[in-house]
Amino acid sequence: MAARFRGFLPVVVDLETGGFDPQKHAILEAAAVHLQFDREQLVLGEEWHQAVEPYPGSSIEEAALKVTGIDPEDPDRGALPERIALKELFAGIRRAMKRERCQRAILVAHNAAFDQQFLNIAIERQQIKRSPFHPFSFIDTASLAAVAYGHTVLSEACARAHIAFEPSKAHNALYDAQRTAELFCSVVNRWGRDT
Repeated sequence: MAARFRGFLPVVVDLETGGFDPQKHAILEAAAVHLQFDREQLVLGEEWHQAVEPYPGSSIEEAALKVTGIDPEDPDRGALPERIALKELFAGIRRAMKRERCQRAILVAHNAAFDQQFLNIAIERQQIKRSPFHPFSFIDTASLAAVAYGHTVLSEACARAHIAFEPSKAHNALYDAQRTAELFCSVVNRWGRDT
């Protein structure tokens, strides 16, 4: 992994949020999918998923809840405070970095600037000193899909890559992270081969 990605560990992340403004809208759900090589093919590995409590003073748009189907007040969500959820996420990433001999993680996401902004602002808000992620670099699967498959929308890019995508399951952090991870693996695995 370190040799293929220049010392970086790619970690596929998806965040479901209470809106589009990382300065005021809450992270409601987070998921990560680790990747590994199996006989020179990049494949999905360990997964992590956590409901997140809206941080105090955050705001949530009703329209966002309609899209995600998340009920922030549902006691059965098993939501953790944002700081604890982030620390759990980072602990798993650090273990994977050590296992793969990588010096840093790099965020992989569909429309990655969105997830990275929310993540970086949450890190700052929670005063977390050490993030395993590179602070500004990321790998955006929307851009990769545009080049490899001619489309930027996740569901359509997956269809063109022959990856099953169920629209009724979309906007669940783990489901979206899994499909994004499959899409990323598809692009990496076909790179340099005749298509």
